[in-house]
Amino acid sequence: MLISGKRAFVTGASRGIGAAIARTLAVEGADVAIGYQRSTGLAEAVVRDIRALGRKAVAIQADSADVAAVTRSVQKAAEELGGLDILVNNAGILRTGELRDMSLEDIDATLNVNVRAPIVAAKAAVAYLGEGGRIISIGSYFADRVPASVLSVYAGSKSALIAFTKGLARELACKGITVNLVQPGSIDTDMNPSQGPYGDVLRQFIATGHYGTGDDIANAVAFLASDKAAYITGSSLTVDGGANA
Repeated sequence: MLISGKRAFVTGASRGIGAAIARTLAVEGADVAIGYQRSTGLAEAVVRDIRALGRKAVAIQADSADVAAVTRSVQKAAEELGGLDILVNNAGILRTGELRDMSLEDIDATLNVNVRAPIVAAKAAVAYLGEGGRIISIGSYFADRVPASVLSVYAGSKSALIAFTKGLARELACKGITVNLVQPGSIDTDMNPSQGPYGDVLRQFIATGHYGTGDDIANAVAFLASDKAAYITGSSLTVDGGANA
């Protein structure tokens, strides 16, 4: 097991990529707290799956647009698990549209959830992380390439995580904590289903010719959370089937 005995908190983990990350970390030996906003039933299903593996699991409800809620969720995760070794900032939203047509509410929501929440969660987690601690955020391959104008605000929010990851990696290196970013490409989830309206368009960019799965991202996160990645920090790992090659 890559991370046996570690304690992890994964935000936005009731479904999709987050649920896959939570389950994979448990398979690799971690106790896991999962954050969610609305889908209580889905969150509890992930908790049951983790407990079936013999690991401790707890679901924590929090709105990632609420600063106080984000901070409390990290604190509660540490309390429930008896400490914290790994923070995975996975929660995110996708609001698209030409900038001229986007409402200020959509712009604020995108920045609050995709940028501010990971920063606030990391700030809260630093109080608990020790030597060997890990902060891993989930970005997007659109941070490096923006093939459609309707993605400008979303891509901008994800590109902000690149700089944040680099700066925080330098700040925390002296404490033995690594900070990295995983940038998924087209992953078959509810947010972007492979057979959805954009599936054929996005597939034409992918070198492998097909969408990835949540497990593809989860495996990258598990590696970065492990001792095998101890010398990797401030890095962005793009998992996109060669779409940005």
